Amino acid sequence: MDIVLSLCDTLFLDRFYATVLPASKISSSPDVFVYANQTDSGYNSSRIPSSVEGYSLISAIQLDQMIGLLPGKYASLSVLARDDPARQFFSLFVITWFFGCLLYFVSSTLSYIFVFDKDTFKHPKFLKNQIRQEIWVSVKSHPGMSLLTAPFFLAEVRGWTLLFDNANDYGRFYFYFQFPLFLMFTDGLIYLIHRGLHHPSIYRYLHKSHHKWIMPSPYASHAFHPVDGWAQSLPYHLFPFILPLWKYASVGLFVFVNIWTVMIHDGEYVANSPIINGAACHTMHHLYFNYNYGQFTTLWDRLGGSYRPPNLELFYKETKMSKAEVEKQVKEMEQMVKEVEGDDSFREYAATDGSEVRKRK
Repeated sequence: MDIVLSLCDTLFLDRFYATVLPASKISSSPDVFVYANQTDSGYNSSRIPSSVEGYSLISAIQLDQMIGLLPGKYASLSVLARDDPARQFFSLFVITWFFGCLLYFVSSTLSYIFVFDKDTFKHPKFLKNQIRQEIWVSVKSHPGMSLLTAPFFLAEVRGWTLLFDNANDYGRFYFYFQFPLFLMFTDGLIYLIHRGLHHPSIYRYLHKSHHKWIMPSPYASHAFHPVDGWAQSLPYHLFPFILPLWKYASVGLFVFVNIWTVMIHDGEYVANSPIINGAACHTMHHLYFNYNYGQFTTLWDRLGGSYRPPNLELFYKETKMSKAEVEKQVKEMEQMVKEVEGDDSFREYAATDGSEVRKRK
């Protein structure tokens, strides 16, 4: 995340801080710093402002080495230096919020256009104006989730985690092993957190809003209560505090897990796998509540006795939305709603036959 922060500083945040919080006294003489031997091959630059220090200096040098982009004239024109923790926290909050929303809208929209099964609209448990509702809940949740996430990114930027720069720091074997290790670690912890969110004392306050979507669309992927969404993302951020992780992989995995969250809500049931927790498995969770809490695999659900295989009818076009299958889903789903929530009054369903909208009383 340090490279991302340095890039954003150089492109627009330096100018923002220089405008909003300008330095009280600015020297008219060039303010430069010569830094040598940052890497094995050596590094020398007389163009980096001396105000760029510490963690920010290292990331600025790495950014220069990667794409030849150096801090501009605004880098030293604010009272808040790049290394100021308050500035870094606010910047990371804004970056997480902006790029989180961008990633959400791009991946969800692409999934909606090219993957999402539009026959889902015909399901009797698809809500009135559901797409609009999902987007609105997501947009409202992103600032809160970003605010809660920013401290973890601040810890990464300030070097308080086990993130490493060089791919060879822990050997070639660990470099490749870190990826399945990350998935196994996060999958297990998400299972525990997600299942805990279904405890009656917690569910109605945090997780119920996500279960409003009985038949979700890709836009439901981030439609959480902000504390709920943050809690389920905790394992991703805890991993580099416990185990080493290549810092470039951490950014890539952050993108991957967000796209995966979209994929398991896309309504296209192609992965009929007993191992992978695909969209069909996750639809069972939205329909029947108390099954399939896992994120990537079915392993922890199998060990925890909460695995439910998807209905085979979901994998065939001719039976996926058949009357018999839908009626079976609705009957069991309504019973589960009574057990978990007590009533269904906060869902307003869209009519599938052109008649007026039906709302449960």
